[in-house]
Amino acid sequence: MEYLLLIYEGEKRWEGLSKPEIDKEMGEYRAFGTEFAGTIKGGNALQPTSTATTVRVRDGKRLTTDGPFAETKEQLGGYYLIDAPDLDAAIAVAAKIPGARSGSIEVRPIMTFS
Repeated sequence: MEYLLLIYEGEKRWEGLSKPEIDKEMGEYRAFGTEFAGTIKGGNALQPTSTATTVRVRDGKRLTTDGPFAETKEQLGGYYLIDAPDLDAAIAVAAKIPGARSGSIEVRPIMTFS
């Protein structure tokens, strides 16, 4: 079964890290990618929320807003699409994502349409 692992953490945290700290954490992400290479089907980091645009259509009219839909302490910063046998296995993979230590990982099954 496919699961989307959504990585949420405070964007400002990255601004406060030194170059060696960033390099260390990025190395941990690379190690995670290597460890789960057979499980990960895709994934990306996202640009900061300041680059986001939210789109709504109301009464047939398109409305756009700069930024994310809601102000929160943690922002969606990236994701992995994985293939795991069940939710417990997907949770075990999510717990190994480096961002889980400072933020949270939402594990959501992919809906399959027949």
